[in-house]
Amino acid sequence: MITEPLLVPADCEPRPMMIPKLPLRDPRWRDLDGARAEDVKTVLEQMAAATGAGAGDAWRQSWARLAEDLIDDGTVSDGAYAALPYLVEAAAALPAGQAVDFWVDLGFIVTAEDRPPVPAGLRAGFGAALRLAEQAALRSFLLADASARVCASLALSCVAFAGHRIGAALWDLQLQEGHLLLVCPGCGHDTEIADFFVDPVRPPFEAPGLPDPADARPAGHPWGEVAELLRGEALGEGWEAFLRVARGAAEAGVPPETPGQAVLCLVAGMVAAKGTPQWAGREWARKLMLLTGGFRCWSCEQTWTIADGLSDDSDDARPPSPLPQAPSPGPLPQMRIPRTAAAGGGAGAATEPEAAGRSGGAVPRLHQGGNAPLAADGMPWRPVPVFSAAVPGPLGGVNSLAVVTRPDRSVLVAGAGDAGVVCLWDPADGRLVHGPLEGHPDPVRSMTSLLLPDGRVLLASGGGTGAIALWDTVTGQPVLEPVGNWLGEVTGMCTAVVPDGRTLLVSATSRGAVRLRDPASGEAVGRLNPSGRPIHAIAALPISAGHTLIAAADAQGGVQVWDPAVEDPWDRGAAVQLNERALKDADHRVATVAAVPGAEGTLLATGDRRGVVMLWDPATGAPVGDGLPPATSAGGTPAMAATTSQGGRTVLVTALKGARSLRVWEPETGAVQHIALDVVVTCVAVAGPVLVVGHDAGVLALPLRRP
Repeated sequence: MITEPLLVPADCEPRPMMIPKLPLRDPRWRDLDGARAEDVKTVLEQMAAATGAGAGDAWRQSWARLAEDLIDDGTVSDGAYAALPYLVEAAAALPAGQAVDFWVDLGFIVTAEDRPPVPAGLRAGFGAALRLAEQAALRSFLLADASARVCASLALSCVAFAGHRIGAALWDLQLQEGHLLLVCPGCGHDTEIADFFVDPVRPPFEAPGLPDPADARPAGHPWGEVAELLRGEALGEGWEAFLRVARGAAEAGVPPETPGQAVLCLVAGMVAAKGTPQWAGREWARKLMLLTGGFRCWSCEQTWTIADGLSDDSDDARPPSPLPQAPSPGPLPQMRIPRTAAAGGGAGAATEPEAAGRSGGAVPRLHQGGNAPLAADGMPWRPVPVFSAAVPGPLGGVNSLAVVTRPDRSVLVAGAGDAGVVCLWDPADGRLVHGPLEGHPDPVRSMTSLLLPDGRVLLASGGGTGAIALWDTVTGQPVLEPVGNWLGEVTGMCTAVVPDGRTLLVSATSRGAVRLRDPASGEAVGRLNPSGRPIHAIAALPISAGHTLIAAADAQGGVQVWDPAVEDPWDRGAAVQLNERALKDADHRVATVAAVPGAEGTLLATGDRRGVVMLWDPATGAPVGDGLPPATSAGGTPAMAATTSQGGRTVLVTALKGARSLRVWEPETGAVQHIALDVVVTCVAVAGPVLVVGHDAGVLALPLRRP
């Protein structure tokens, strides 16, 4: 998001301005990510053709492909700062109605959470491009006939180009879905308000205060025509005060100092004035006006403006009092704690997954109290062991877990984190069996266990600098001393069994190096991933007793499936790729993968940053079932683990890293169990009937058994 005021001419007809640009022939383009000069030139030529007779639409497809490179999975490339000055200048010359989608796309780019600093030498051009974008986007808003939904996105984009932080609400507002997700500025907890966007007809609270005239931008800003447009607008009884605030924000030119509530009034007023059909624009406007109220955080119990809960730049937010309240959130569906468990029913106490939406009694959350997690009423939940660190002080954050199953049927859980310390625990009671095992030279990022043909079970760990270590799970001693390498951070590890009887360690890195390794020496004996795309996660998919396929999620949101039994990495062997049409239709940009055991064979689970999970048949590449819908918590890197319950049903546990909640899904029945925790989830694993949760302060376990 832009944090400085952008001063532009007063009228909404974009005036020619000199925008410094990196010449398309400059060799520096080769050093920038996400944008090639050739691709930019193609879009420019097609945009120029669209302004004349027989205007074409080819530029939209070219722009869509380029935009996917400029912002990949919420991360803006540094090449965007070189490309956008050209593209903004060309889009500003398009007829107003043709450029609407471009300005909305640009709004998402300039408000993305993960944006690198503007490289030296490109700042002047990018700043000038944003000043022109503000003018041109407002012109499109005033002249184009757009639906209420598109008007809301375009209005927020205009606000973003003006430099106001509330433009980032583009990423969070899902009016058509009805719910609202907020982040508490005080404690960082997520609060979801279900059924928030309902038409209030009359205001449920008083309008916020008018912006301070002292903060207004100098004369010459481009929002004057918007202010005039709002003078004749009416939303019904009681809304004039809100529209008065909207006009005040427009007259001031939306300076960065404008309170977020006032800018949200402006966005709502703009939708009322231009959204089509007119009745829909006014209905959406009244719903958007609800965002000018407040909410109460369930965790710290402080009250904040909704604007502060939407903004990602609310360091100056303070809990105001008193504050008008928006519709209060209803209870989220959570996991019920049976009375036997809450009263200390012992390790045999169990929880029953509830079908999504089924109502229960009171909904307690888990809170950490010393070494015993507590229910909301303060009573200990005894079936939840907290894994021991066996060293003075806390173990610290654990961001990698692996389940070790040995031939003697004993099960251990291995975990490690940024300290480079490896521990092995008994999942039944959290007792430390081996460790802390020190000697890893870097933070551990991935782990897996290997059952070798001779009956030994090894634990492999991969680190942030590419170091790979092997440990004996019986003695806890290192089998292979960790040594760093140049291949990049180890982002995934798993075990492959090939038909010739070998068991191989598979490692994947952030630089796209996927290697098959001899577990005796750690040396690479084969390669996968011939495309070289960076890999985010990998999983082993057994297709027979002696043959395993490898599935990987790459940095572009795609899924690759490889057969480690073939020598040529380009040879697909027994691997079948996922149906690309099904992935595209679901808008499913995969960030992680997991193997899901089932009665009829192993399925592949894919998860994205919204929390959506889809299941796939590895034999056909086709989707299976309806999948798991988006999570209610904020987006993030997903974590998944699967097992088969005692009743024979498949259970898949999912979480978004950085959130404080889990979901336990039974694909066969569609039942979903929601678990809210007072710890930040970093990774998950399943050891038989026990769910193991790695978090920012250690490890704990939860029972998955049914009564």
